[in-house]
Amino acid sequence: MPGQIVEFSSNGGACQGYLAKPESGRGPGVVVIQEWWGLVGHIKEVTDRFAREGFVALAPDLYHGKSAKSPDEAGKLFMALNIDRAEKDLRGAIRFVLGQQETTGKTLGTVGFCMGGQLSLYAACANADVGACVNFYGIHPNVHPNITGLQAPVLGFFAEKDAFVTPDAACQLEAQLKSAGKHAEFHIYPGVGHAFFNDARPEVYNAACAKQAWERTLAFLRESLG
Repeated sequence: MPGQIVEFSSNGGACQGYLAKPESGRGPGVVVIQEWWGLVGHIKEVTDRFAREGFVALAPDLYHGKSAKSPDEAGKLFMALNIDRAEKDLRGAIRFVLGQQETTGKTLGTVGFCMGGQLSLYAACANADVGACVNFYGIHPNVHPNITGLQAPVLGFFAEKDAFVTPDAACQLEAQLKSAGKHAEFHIYPGVGHAFFNDARPEVYNAACAKQAWERTLAFLRESLG
């Protein structure tokens, strides 16, 4: 069953998002966080995929109706993102998903890609309602997660040939999390580049790595969220 656009409260304001629910009826919640392109078809399809796997999934529209078709447009939206507003939107998204009658459990997962990967960790650090955090090659120079507040385990996926988030940067983040006493498990896939999970971009997509990362993500969320 395809998802639908919904509106939820965001600290006195409103935000829209794409909500997909499982045909099985009930399941754990997950917030899917967009790449720098915006709430585009690929992110909606990933949200639908989570629903097909039994999750109540919501992808909030952090650009509030805007999206990009070129890297230049995406870069401008990426750098113009209001981080304070994005944090409020994510907090509202988390509360909205947990408030759905179909959502099971008291915590949910956050899963983000590129810009959204960094925001996934940011949201997990700022919200005790996050019980599992997945970070796909996360980057944003203005997003600085407060790791001391993190309670959720973190699963990270990175690429050997990523010019945006190098393997060294990924290893440094994993070490930082572990030195702070947090649970972190990072995987660096050899021979692939940034956004290897995005099957809407054949120039970077890698089916084998994407499949394994997806299977690891599902197993991690199910184990962490019950």
